[in-house]
Amino acid sequence: MNRNKMVSRITIASLLTLSLALAGPAFAGSCGGSKPDLVTTAAEADDFNTLVAAVKAAGLVEALQGDGPFTVFAPSDDAFAKLPAGTVETLLKPENKDQLVPILTYHVVSGDIRSYDVKPGHVTTLQGSEATISKKSNGLMIDQATIVATDIVTSNGVIDVIDQVIMPQSLRAAAAADGDKMVAHAAD
Repeated sequence: MNRNKMVSRITIASLLTLSLALAGPAFAGSCGGSKPDLVTTAAEADDFNTLVAAVKAAGLVEALQGDGPFTVFAPSDDAFAKLPAGTVETLLKPENKDQLVPILTYHVVSGDIRSYDVKPGHVTTLQGSEATISKKSNGLMIDQATIVATDIVTSNGVIDVIDQVIMPQSLRAAAAADGDKMVAHAAD
């Protein structure tokens, strides 16, 4: 074999080896086994401490670690900080779990909805009410919240980060009728 052919084969073999070495992590990530679930992803992100605490207080960890897929419109810690003083602390109390669960499940939709698949309209949340998805000049919105980050892919769904806590009108109306102004205006 002449020298040029041997150098050419070695070069091709080296390039193939390098390509496989660089592509290996990409192929591993696309196999689905290496990504954490929704709850673990949120806990590791360090911008969802309040949401993770609320999910734990509501007893929803196991459900959100299930097969899914789910799309979670996840309020950031900054979104929770916009609520009236004392709201989060009140909702996290065990005796208020019946108020917390419907608020959290209103942030979850069955299915894997990516930003590029979003069409304006209504989506049914796991809470049972419909939320409105719209496209505005400043981006995508769900109800009155702006979606500030999209398509954080997990093993059992996707997380879209929102800038406000959202709540179905029925819960706000019921809370207002009961005189619970803190919960009634939590999503204003």
